[in-house]
Amino acid sequence: MASAENPFTSLSRVMHEPNRLALISVLAAAVDGLSFNDLKEACQLTDGNLNRHLKALEDDGIIAQRKEAANGGRPRTTITLTPAGRRRFVKYLENLEEVLQHA
Repeated sequence: MASAENPFTSLSRVMHEPNRLALISVLAAAVDGLSFNDLKEACQLTDGNLNRHLKALEDDGIIAQRKEAANGGRPRTTITLTPAGRRRFVKYLENLEEVLQHA
């Protein structure tokens, strides 16, 4: 824990945002990743909102996006947790558990 006076300082700000936490949680259960549309539906986000959160997570190295040519000409985007992102998520959950124990 980062600080006995303020246990919340150990929580990752990028992961603690509710929509990002939902995205990471859904992706943690999807070993092969999810398509953009499946992730959008699972987290009930708009295209724009999902794109904004994915950019923040990708910029921080938590997720990776892979675009592939799909039948019909439209690319298919698959989103996965990176290995580092998965480790950081586990650490985040450990820190959250410690915070909750202090409640």
